[in-house]
Amino acid sequence: MGRPGAAAAFLCSINLQTALKNDATHPLLEVKDLRVAFGGKEVVHGINFSIAPGEKLALVGESGSGKTVTALSLLRLVQNAELAGHALFAARGATPDSEQRGAVDLLALPERELRGIRGRDIAMIFQEPMTALNPLFSVGDQIAEVLQLKQGVSQAASAQAAIKLLADTGIPEAARRALAFPHQLSGGQRQRAMIAMALACQPKLLLADEPTTALDVTLRGQILDLLGDLQRRNGMAVLMITHDLNLVRRFADRVAVMENGHIVEQGIVAEVFANPQHPYTRKLIDSKPVRNVAEGPAATAASEPVMRASHLRVAYPVGIPGFRGWFKRGEFVAVKDASFAIPRGKTLGVVGESGSGKSTLALASLGLLPYSGQLQAAGDSWSRQVARNRVIRSAVQVVFQDPFSSLSPRMTVEAIVGEGLLVHEPALNPSQRRQRVEQSLDDVGMGEGLQAGQFSGLLQRYPHEFSGGQRQRLAIARALIINPSLLVLDEPTSALDVTIQKQVLALLQRLQRERGLSYLLITHDVDVIRAMAHEVLVMKDGEVVESGTVLDVLDAPRHPYTRVLVSQA
Repeated sequence: MGRPGAAAAFLCSINLQTALKNDATHPLLEVKDLRVAFGGKEVVHGINFSIAPGEKLALVGESGSGKTVTALSLLRLVQNAELAGHALFAARGATPDSEQRGAVDLLALPERELRGIRGRDIAMIFQEPMTALNPLFSVGDQIAEVLQLKQGVSQAASAQAAIKLLADTGIPEAARRALAFPHQLSGGQRQRAMIAMALACQPKLLLADEPTTALDVTLRGQILDLLGDLQRRNGMAVLMITHDLNLVRRFADRVAVMENGHIVEQGIVAEVFANPQHPYTRKLIDSKPVRNVAEGPAATAASEPVMRASHLRVAYPVGIPGFRGWFKRGEFVAVKDASFAIPRGKTLGVVGESGSGKSTLALASLGLLPYSGQLQAAGDSWSRQVARNRVIRSAVQVVFQDPFSSLSPRMTVEAIVGEGLLVHEPALNPSQRRQRVEQSLDDVGMGEGLQAGQFSGLLQRYPHEFSGGQRQRLAIARALIINPSLLVLDEPTSALDVTIQKQVLALLQRLQRERGLSYLLITHDVDVIRAMAHEVLVMKDGEVVESGTVLDVLDAPRHPYTRVLVSQA
């Protein structure tokens, strides 16, 4: 039999509609008394839930509640985990070994059989695409590899299918982006590439761990529509791990709420949100960001802005195809003619789609990218001399979008958080540094857990031992420890659940009021902009299309693109 062509590369060769002609009384996945432990300590406590073919179930809860561990355990992807219970799944062509007709127990399958199910029958979208994607291969090659391994598709056909999958997830210039490596894409584009990879074989069940975390509001809607369309056409079920309650309202059929490894409430989305029975569920629903910032005039003649930019421009060299490329190089302009000022104690919010230039603007503001135009931070301009920049860097710190890739996996929490003190306050002794580290951890909400014994040996742990939200709090603690005057916040709450997001925003607001901190806030979350920003820049394709006070821009947007952002939010 010959290998399938390009169409077969996108559509799995097995007809899902035929495969799903099981008795409707049998769920696609039924989890019974699932327990997960590490070193004898149980973190998931006998949970039960089921997913019917074509159903969308959302699993919500705070960071560390057990959501991701539950999803990963279904495919036995958690290292050193002790698993108990059953996860009965109606796999394609698998030999049943349970009393439920046509189902296999994922927790009891031999590794070889389970390997055949991973990626084909059950696919997963991971929370942090930068760590899930291979940095040595282009994203197109990585998507094509799934089709070659799982479907036996030819190299040429799988390459074309990879381009189509990238286009379907909303990535512009899909053919060019397929040749890009993960570090050459924005955070949102990397997440979309991960989604394309997961959907390559049209799985029966998709485990989506925060699939829209890095996406702006317009593309979030596109991805949800795409997943919904594929689900309806192919009978795909979705287990959605998320902290975004607006996403749950829009996308899911049912919701299960997790707290400390227990499912405390589950039911139809509309019923649970309209009449939550458990106090924890009510706490989640009431966790929308609240504006509590110092209002007042933006600046005075005697008040020098903490950061000022005039006609800022950032461009990357690119090759020119054809004969002309032998003699000269072209350029891609990522930021065009941006001007702004950030007064002391105020927040400038920058909002726009993935790839609009937001993060590039942030990196240029940090002196990490070459730029043209004028840019002053803490009263001075960035220099190529490292020693001269050290004074500015003590005043300007950053919290990156992806905490896992920005935290060294070889350093302990104490070393990571206290690293800035070694550079900027070398006179402190080890005892003083540890005291400052503990205080900074307490400021971001981890000190209480340290004192209560929740994080045993916290200071000597490594980043991989924490959830995504906990890692982001470590990143914020690292930025705060040297008492900067300006924080550049690149999607600082995108990895946090709603309750922790509200706490972190409240912390940032309090620090701003008490210490006069200024923020350059990069985010796609309009609710966060409303809660935090005094002034707003709206960016599209590298240009500032609208700017002004938060009330003027969000309550009475003038530009069509701004109106789309506000309406989608």
